[in-house]
Parts: sequence; C-alpha cells; structure tokens
Amino acid sequence: MTTFDSREKAFENKFAHDADLMFRARARRDRLFGEWLAGEMGLTGDAIKQYAGSIVTADLEEEGDADVVRKVMADLENSDLSMTAAEVEKKLLSFMDEAKAQIMSEV
Repeated sequence: MTTFDSREKAFENKFAHDADLMFRARARRDRLFGEWLAGEMGLTGDAIKQYAGSIVTADLEEEGDADVVRKVMADLENSDLSMTAAEVEKKLLSFMDEAKAQIMSEV
C-alpha cells in the first residue's frame, strides 16, 4: 500500500467516524429535546420516554430539522403549550451542545 493509499484510507475512516458521531449527537439532541418538551406538555413516566423516541424517529424522515419541527408543531396544536416554529427550532438547537458533550464523554 502506498503512502497515498494509506492517507486516503485514513481520511475515509475519519469521515465515517465523524459522520457516526454526528448521527449519534443528533439522536441524543432529539431525545433530550423530546424529554424536555414532554415535561413541558405535562407527560410523566413512560410517556416521556415514548414521546422522546417519537422525536428521534421523526428526525429520520428527511435531512435537516424541518421534519422534527413539523411533528412538534402538530403535537403542540393538541396541547396547552404555545410555541412558534422558530421557537421550537431554537430550543431544539439549544440541546446540541449538551448532546455533543455527552457523546464525546462516552467515546
């Protein structure tokens, strides 16, 4: 194997590792956000876990956060909470730093 091949393989491995970390961080962010929102909506016990899981699942529908925001906005219509889409997106993004820190502490 040449030096170029070794370097190329190393870049591919780093890209795959970074992509995996980002996927895990997004899933963790979604779970943290879902748990927070469930609490705000008055859910308790297993309902919190189930709701957080539904947020993680919603984020797998399409690239970006629009799928999560769309789901949350529909859920908020059936609750006593009132938030705009911009507020939902801002709160969702606020959990990313915590999620990344948790993932990095596990690595």
